[in-house]
Amino acid sequence: MSEDTISATAKTHGMDRTRVDADWPPLTLAEARALLDEFLGCGEAVQILSVSPRPFSSASVVATRTGRVFIKRHHGSVRDREGLLEEHRFMNYLREHGAPVPFIFADASGETAIERGEWSYEVHEAPPGVDLYEDALSWTPFRSTTHAHSAGAALARLHLAAQGNDAPRRKARPLVAGFTIFADDHPSAAMDRYLAERPSLADYSNVRARCNEALELLAPFHSELRMQSPALEPLWTHNDLHGSNLLWSAGGDHAQVAAIIDFGLADRTNAVHDLAHAIERSIVEWLELKKTEDVPVHLDQLNSLLSGYQSVRPLTEGEAEALAPMTAVCHAEFALTEADYFLGVLHSEMNARVCVEDYLVGHARWYRRNGGNKLLNAIRGWAGTRKRVGE
Repeated sequence: MSEDTISATAKTHGMDRTRVDADWPPLTLAEARALLDEFLGCGEAVQILSVSPRPFSSASVVATRTGRVFIKRHHGSVRDREGLLEEHRFMNYLREHGAPVPFIFADASGETAIERGEWSYEVHEAPPGVDLYEDALSWTPFRSTTHAHSAGAALARLHLAAQGNDAPRRKARPLVAGFTIFADDHPSAAMDRYLAERPSLADYSNVRARCNEALELLAPFHSELRMQSPALEPLWTHNDLHGSNLLWSAGGDHAQVAAIIDFGLADRTNAVHDLAHAIERSIVEWLELKKTEDVPVHLDQLNSLLSGYQSVRPLTEGEAEALAPMTAVCHAEFALTEADYFLGVLHSEMNARVCVEDYLVGHARWYRRNGGNKLLNAIRGWAGTRKRVGE
């Protein structure tokens, strides 16, 4: 891919279904060559093969003399060295315990996170697999129930591999989907602490009012969730499982998951939180919510996703009972962390307003109405009728 082609294709997913100009400049071949000269086993970069449409960083698959690698460049305000190492330690733990996640290359000194000026870099292997959902947004459904089933099973295997990783929760930084506000007995106080740790949010006058509205809307689900809190064992989790964060064994509707990628939102939460995010990302077509409250909800894919998960790591009774209320609240911290990114890094009040008004409050409001009741009752029904191991 030529430099001119790279610049022309540097479009990213916008806040709706459109492609927009990238916030970050695309990687260049000269930049990739200089970087890979420092990494062991990568070979000389010879061609940029793709430009990722993901908006929060610049990333490309790069052909080298010895194969292909995936290079990702972050602005230091989004991911510094320590922020990347939090992710890399988790990924390495998963690989050591059999999960299909990419290998992370290191330089001659053993560093996997490289800082150069205002940028931070990481280099991953490009694992075997087909990127079937390369252009798909979050909040778009799987192509088939087979894909949904395989995704659920892959997530369960990741959770089994993550057991025993006792690394602490991540530090406060943009674009991390944690579980702290609704994990607390007093979510309003936890919300205050969350905002205080993120000055860009705390200083934005619109945020606190929208947060209070969301807290009120989600209060019944928090009460329901707290009844099952003893069942929610801490676990490092992915927090962004959907079709485009998976590579697939082949093309077509019967493909199976071959690899799990993109651990940028990972944190120490719990398995139910991660499974709820997987539901939230793919089962509800949220991008239709601006047009109608009758958004498509893919209950056939929900059942397949849960069946796949259950086939590998059966939920305990308490976990199953926690899944519906967790699905209603899990989006809150992601909406806020995305608003923090837009305010603190890009200084875009317009996009931050979308996060707090449409995502945080809009989604919370939907869960209190017919569409949300339909989804949550389906999850509750599954929890009440699923077969337990040994029955």
